[in-house]
Formats: sequence, structure tokens, C-alpha cells
Amino acid sequence: MKSSQIKSIGLDVLYDIIGSIFYSIGVYTFAKTATFALGGMTGLALIANYLWGFPIGITTMALNIPLILLSYRIVGKRFLLKTMKTMCFCTVFLDIIFPHLPAYSGSQFMATLYSGIFVGIGLALFYMRGSSSGGIDFLVMSVKILRPHLSIGVVTMMIDLAIILLGWPVFGNVDAVLYGLTATILTSLVIDKIMYGMDAGTLIIIVTDFGEEIAQHIGELIGRGSTELKARGSYTRQDKDVLLCACSKSQAYIVRRVAQEIDKTSFVMVTETNEVFGEGFSEYQSRQKNEKSGGKKFL
Repeated sequence: MKSSQIKSIGLDVLYDIIGSIFYSIGVYTFAKTATFALGGMTGLALIANYLWGFPIGITTMALNIPLILLSYRIVGKRFLLKTMKTMCFCTVFLDIIFPHLPAYSGSQFMATLYSGIFVGIGLALFYMRGSSSGGIDFLVMSVKILRPHLSIGVVTMMIDLAIILLGWPVFGNVDAVLYGLTATILTSLVIDKIMYGMDAGTLIIIVTDFGEEIAQHIGELIGRGSTELKARGSYTRQDKDVLLCACSKSQAYIVRRVAQEIDKTSFVMVTETNEVFGEGFSEYQSRQKNEKSGGKKFL
């Protein structure tokens, strides 16, 4: 076995251990004692634990077995094996280690917030190594391949919503649904922030008659370069300059202000970008190397 392969396996195990700790804190320390259900198979496991005392980790793994059998040919052997390894770590921490540690017994609302944050951190660490905690991920990947025209976000949301709604009759109050939705939404936000937030930025598109002058001022004020394109309005048939400027979110206001001060008739579009590679931003080669070693998110 090559040293690079050993290093990759070692990183997988390290991420699994750390991710499982965060994941278990969110599920066992906060969600379990606050009596609400998260989305996915873990939500069903929490409900089963509340009703019959079933262990959360083993129940989650058992619920995943039918999904594994259904999606084995679709998700691929590599992703399946990595996910099964991650699920084993999660089961150990959820059922063996964390039951011996003190659980949170304070405000349900605070438990909801911290549950969403910790579960999000754990899942992000799994995704960064090309793995997952199982459950809905198997189903979502299968739907994505078999029905690519469907919105994966909508499919995931509908499945999670159905599971969270079960908390209403099980826990006996509508607050369980509201807490479950809050935690699930927060989990998604934390995942996106960890995986894409470091490289997130803003792309500003400026349509103007003074492209060179605006680009020069942008460079002087924030040290960002711009790409200048020549264009023609389809209605006026007049030639225009189009500037593309990638910058940080904190610099976006300055770029917009420069464009409006120099050309009050300029047309400015501000869009968010998940990742920006190149000089002044993330190095593409380092990210590409990480992805080859398994560090990419599966949807």
C-alpha cells in the first residue's frame, strides 16, 4: 500500500472520529433530551428511542439496511464502504460512549440550536472525506441519478419534513416539529458554511460606458482586478463595457459604490459565489488534490 493511500485512510478515520463526536453531541447530548426529532433516519431513531428505548446508533444502522440494499448499485461501492465505516463510528459513540456522559437538561430552544450546530459540523466533516452518516443520503443520491430533473433540495426537504412531523403525535406537542425544523435548517446552514463559506465570495457584474475608469478605481481602492468584456445592448444597439469583479463580501459594497459614483447609469448585478479559485483566492491545485483524496461533498 502506498504512503499516500495510508495517509488518506488515516485522514478518513480521523475525520470519522472527530465528526462522530460532534454528531453524537448534537444527537445524544442535545436532541435526545430535548424531545424532538431531527430529519433523516436519525430522527426516526430518536422517535424509536423515545417510544421503546431502542439504542439510537443501532436503530439508525438497522433503518439504513433497506436503503443500502436498494441503492447499492447506484451509489457505488466506494461511497457505500466509506459510509458504512462512518456509521460504525457513529454507532459506537452514540450507544457506547455518550450514554456514560452527562446530557444537557436546560432550555429546549438552546438544545435545538446546539443540536443543529453540532450535527452540522459532524456531517460536514463526513462529507469532506467523501462519506456520510447514511440514511437519506443513499435515497437522495439514488433519486439524483434515476431522476436528474427532480430538485434534490426539494426531495430532501420533503423526506425530512415527513419525519419531523411524526414528532407532533409522538412527543405530544407542535413545538417538537418547530424545534426539529429549526435544528435541521441550522444543520444545513452550518454544513454549507463549513464546506463553502471559507471560499465564498461575491461576483459583481457591471455594465457601463466607463469600464476602464471603474476598473482602475476598483484596483486602487481594494486591490482587485477586473475582467473587461465588450458587449452590445440588444435593444439600444449601443456598445457597452462589461466588468466582472470577484471580491470578498466585505468589498462588494465598495465596488458597487465606485460603479455608481463614476457612472450613475451603470447596471450593477451582485451575485454570491460558493467558491472562487485563482490569484488572491483559493489555490485550485490544493482543492483539486483534496478532492482526489476523497474530500468532496456527495449530494
